[in-house]
Amino acid sequence: MEDLLHLYNLPVDEKRPVICFDELPVQLLGEVLAPLPMKKGQPKRFDYEYARQGTCSLLVAFEPLTGTRIVETSRQRTKTDYCRFMQRVAAGFPLAEKIVLVQDNLNTHNASSFYESLPPEEAFELAQRFEMHYTPKKGSWLNMAELELSALSRICLARRIPSIEEVDREIQSLVKERNALEIKVEWQFSIKHAREKLSRHYDKVQYKE
Repeated sequence: MEDLLHLYNLPVDEKRPVICFDELPVQLLGEVLAPLPMKKGQPKRFDYEYARQGTCSLLVAFEPLTGTRIVETSRQRTKTDYCRFMQRVAAGFPLAEKIVLVQDNLNTHNASSFYESLPPEEAFELAQRFEMHYTPKKGSWLNMAELELSALSRICLARRIPSIEEVDREIQSLVKERNALEIKVEWQFSIKHAREKLSRHYDKVQYKE
C-alpha cells in the first residue's frame, strides 16, 4: 500500500509516467421486445426481458496526473490480450524510459504474458519498458484505474448494448471527450493518512524489541 501511495505522490515525469491499469468484464445484452418509443409525457419504455449476447472486456490504462487514458474493447481477457494492450501502452509513451505500471495480481498481469505471446527478443524489450507495481490483496481500491472504469460504466454502460462493436464505438467517443477535457484524479489518501487511519493494522506487524 505505501509503495503505491508513494508513487501517487510523485510529480508528473514524462520519463517515468505512473500508469494505472485494470480490466472490466462487460455483459452484452440485447432486447427481446422492441422498446416503446417516447411519447409526450412518457419516457422510452423497455421490457424487463433481455437476451444475453455474450461478454467482452474493457482494458484501461489511465495516467491520473495528466488525464490521459487508453481504452480498448476486447473479446477476451487472455495473456495475449494483455500483451497486445501493453504494446499499445508502450507505444503511447515513447519518451518514457520506464512506464511505472500499477495493476492487480491477476495471473495474466506479468511479463510471462509477453514471453507466451511474442518472440523472446520482443518480449524482453517490452518487459524492459515497464516497472510493475501491484495492489495488495483486498486492496484493489488503491488502483485509480478503477475510478476511470467506474466513470466509463456509469456514463456509457448503464443501458443494454448488444454488440462489442457498439460498446467500442460509444466507449471510444467518451474516451476522446475525457482525454480532450484532461479529466484527472486528485488522490487525497497519503501515507500519513494511512498510518493514522489504519494504525491497528500497523500495530499488528510493528517490530517490537
